[in-house]
Amino acid sequence: MPQAIAADLQDCGDCPIRHRAVCARCETDELERLDQIKYYRSYEAGQTIVWSGEPMDFVGSLVRGIATLSQTMEDGRTQMVGLLLPSDFVGRPGRRGAAYDVVATTDLVMCCFRKVPFEEMMARTPHIAQRLLEMTLDELDAAREWMLVLGRKTAREKIASLLSIIARRDATLNLRAQDAKIVFDLPLTREAMADYLGLTLETVSRQISALKRDGVIVLEGKRHVTIPDFERLLDEAGDDSDGGFLS
Repeated sequence: MPQAIAADLQDCGDCPIRHRAVCARCETDELERLDQIKYYRSYEAGQTIVWSGEPMDFVGSLVRGIATLSQTMEDGRTQMVGLLLPSDFVGRPGRRGAAYDVVATTDLVMCCFRKVPFEEMMARTPHIAQRLLEMTLDELDAAREWMLVLGRKTAREKIASLLSIIARRDATLNLRAQDAKIVFDLPLTREAMADYLGLTLETVSRQISALKRDGVIVLEGKRHVTIPDFERLLDEAGDDSDGGFLS
């Protein structure tokens, strides 16, 4: 079972995702009302947060760690359909159940809100409703862009695209310029990357090695990644500097 935790996160002002979360525009009194319905949960890597179709009595944001969205087909095959990174929102106000399996890829912490009180607060708090709408539209844009990644890009471009998404989010959360060197720990195993990108494990390993050999990334071990030149990574991914896809 998930554990209630995070004494270091009790003050919303110290929250590492505050500037990107659903509460980003809330005033002090609104944060105080949110505080009355929030709690923290921790999950271990590999633990299921919610199963598809399962009733959800909470919504919330990832504060630390990474999760995957996946769908199991009738024949038992499972397809990863999305990644949840810090500040991403889990759950849908107004919907009873979960649309996908949500599984912790790394140890993670979620800031959760009791669902019914959150829905009631949304109706009274334009700041929350507007921010959630923006996040939903961003998620829709990302899904459409990912269709392009999977359908039209080469294996090398797919790997570079995934690395750029993780690097860009790391820079945004840590308020670093994207033209600076970006260092992060890759949250996915190569097997998970292969599943998500529709590639074989051998292809993923080969393309990561090629990006390392060509100096696009610096890799220590299997997970610790340094991006010396973010613009070069975007060129490899076929992306522009604003995060959109080049025509």
